[in-house]
Amino acid sequence: MPAIVVVGGQWGDEGKGRATDQLGDRIDYVVRYQGGNNAGHTIVTPDGEKFALHLLPSGVITPGVVTIIGNGVVVDPKALLEEMDGLAARGVDTDNLLVSADAHLIMPYHRIMDKLTERYLGVQRIGTTGRGIGPSYGDKIARIGIRMQDLLDPGILAQKLQGALREKNQVLVKVYNRKAIDADAVCAEYLEYAERLRPYIADTRLVLDQALTAGKTVLMEGAQATMLDLDHGTYPFVTSSNPTSGGAAVGSGIPPTRIDRVVGVSKAYATRVGAGPFPTELFDENGEHLRKVGGEYGVTTGRPRRTGWFDAVVARYATRVNGLTDLVLTKLDILSGLPRVPLCVAYDVNGTRHDEMPMTQTDFHHAKPIYEYLDGWWEDLADIRKFEDLPANAQRYVERVEQLAGAPVSIVGVGPRRDQTIVRHDLL
Repeated sequence: MPAIVVVGGQWGDEGKGRATDQLGDRIDYVVRYQGGNNAGHTIVTPDGEKFALHLLPSGVITPGVVTIIGNGVVVDPKALLEEMDGLAARGVDTDNLLVSADAHLIMPYHRIMDKLTERYLGVQRIGTTGRGIGPSYGDKIARIGIRMQDLLDPGILAQKLQGALREKNQVLVKVYNRKAIDADAVCAEYLEYAERLRPYIADTRLVLDQALTAGKTVLMEGAQATMLDLDHGTYPFVTSSNPTSGGAAVGSGIPPTRIDRVVGVSKAYATRVGAGPFPTELFDENGEHLRKVGGEYGVTTGRPRRTGWFDAVVARYATRVNGLTDLVLTKLDILSGLPRVPLCVAYDVNGTRHDEMPMTQTDFHHAKPIYEYLDGWWEDLADIRKFEDLPANAQRYVERVEQLAGAPVSIVGVGPRRDQTIVRHDLL
């Protein structure tokens, strides 16, 4: 049975939970393979109940699905337990959760360093959430990170904490004029988390291999999106991990040869949170309209998102670097009521047309959108469930996006609820 990857095709917040929901009870395992609690998925059930998830995979809402936090994720144990407790209070069972023993931990000093460095960067700040994700990944690369499995050995945890804080406290005290962190206090705090998390820590690579061998369906979902990928995004205004499909293999332990489909999710327009280039960004009433009608505020942070028109250059790039087999186009309903709907088909960079992503950061910063304009539609799409029942102009818009992106639009979202979906091609 297949391993399926779901990736964001833009700058995040595209509605990736839509693809997971669409597969429903045909999924046995859902794996989160990168990122931390700086991201989020919003799930809206058919009866209108809304769930905002941050660390937990979106499959946690579906009974019977095993949810896995993979080795590529950085975990704040306090945030994880709070999220689990919040779901339990609403009647959602999280007993089917497993957390990779090799997932790295976010420590108190990571959160402090994240906020301090952002503040000192001033106008050059990246726009992080201040939750310690980048510093945690930095320690992972520097090989001084602390992992979930270290919670199971108090001696190792204390030893690693002492080693890490030997350097961190020097920086905090002598560079930033802050208090030193007490290693014993942090150790005691994290050992309390260990008592609750112990039953969930597992060799998830082995679990997933056994699941695929047994014919189970595994879905791997990334946080953030293609244009925030550390290697393939708009560096340095990116996240600290690899949300693209290649990161799914690394962050889960599932080899690329076992991945059957890669599903990209994009909005019918575009949004971005944080700093960095955004060629189709709108600063007029159209941008405010998309933000207000689309409810464009961050799941985790509540920050207003920057809004813009659909960017087909980005869509083609996402198809290429991820190897997309399917595209899910969400929030088509938000475009209803516009007399014309622009589509960015290429860029103008200092008088030169670019149909593909510019090679350099400088060129992308100077990219100006070249638009194609399609006629809009006025009808309410909320109750439409068949593609042929969409207004003719809405159908043309979807078909043009499909043509420009180079991947078939298999699912169209026409509202926030999981049942407000048009299926053109099955994802399995």
